[in-house]
Amino acid sequence: ELFRAQVRRVLRQVPGKQRFGIYRFLPFFFVLGGTMEWIMIKVRVGQETFFLGLESWLSG
Repeated sequence: ELFRAQVRRVLRQVPGKQRFGIYRFLPFFFVLGGTMEWIMIKVRVGQETFFLGLESWLSG
């Protein structure tokens, strides 16, 4: 219950509630999605990235 109250308090501090409503969180998700895509393209695990592994899995 304490965690829930803390999350609610943090969410209330995000500006734009009157004008944008729930859509005020879109920039956070946009940045999160871009970061995830960058990681999937650039970060290597062993010798391959996510896309190289997916490409080889789909072709084989």
